[in-house]
Amino acid sequence: MPAARESLLDAAYTALTERAWAAVRMVDVAAAAGVSRQTLYNEFGSKEGLARALVRRETDHYLAGVARALSQGAPAAGAGGDAAGRVAAAAAWTLRTARANPLVRAALTGCWGDRLPTPAVAVGEPAPPPAARPGIPGQRTAPPGDGPLPGPAELVGRFCDQAVAALEPDWPEEQLPALGTACETAARLALACVVAPVTPGAAPSPGSVRAQRSRRELEAEMVVRLVRGAFARLPAGGRTADVWPGEQC
Repeated sequence: MPAARESLLDAAYTALTERAWAAVRMVDVAAAAGVSRQTLYNEFGSKEGLARALVRRETDHYLAGVARALSQGAPAAGAGGDAAGRVAAAAAWTLRTARANPLVRAALTGCWGDRLPTPAVAVGEPAPPPAARPGIPGQRTAPPGDGPLPGPAELVGRFCDQAVAALEPDWPEEQLPALGTACETAARLALACVVAPVTPGAAPSPGSVRAQRSRRELEAEMVVRLVRGAFARLPAGGRTADVWPGEQC
């Protein structure tokens, strides 16, 4: 029942934004989704199963957004096009999503607060051993649908994998090792910005929309600048353009 499943996950996410997960009741989730409690249990088995499915959906949506950001814009002339701009867009998406979605933020950082499902539910086993790939840092494969949920290392690895896969067709073969290193550096810089937010010079006033917007803009500029700095270290033949029109966040 795909439609019922999505409705239940939507209802569970809404409930999580309103109260701590421990206070979310299965009967309330089912009622909000317009289905019976039996349908909910048939679909997920238990509250733990619902939590796992919810975390997996949100992290899958995050990774799909990374892929979209990396695919935007046709490659520019020259080696690799504007690789830095495309990866910077994915890093900015990471920052925005982590700010807006508590489950994605927790999965990226491994920090699960009292309001969220317990770490035992959301954090799976260590990432599988990297598979060899010529000239590029070890690639991590996504866990199967019923396997361990991704934690910080897995998500950083999959960000890197997607970036390399999106960029390498237009990249000189001899520079693929440097490209892989730059992509992994960018992924870790994005995560660092999630863990340690940029602080404006003046503390924003409570409820100040203008101050909050300024902070988001400052964070976006910071992560874009850091990612471009990582790509600026690439060999001269693989340097990217100085300006990318899609950097606005």
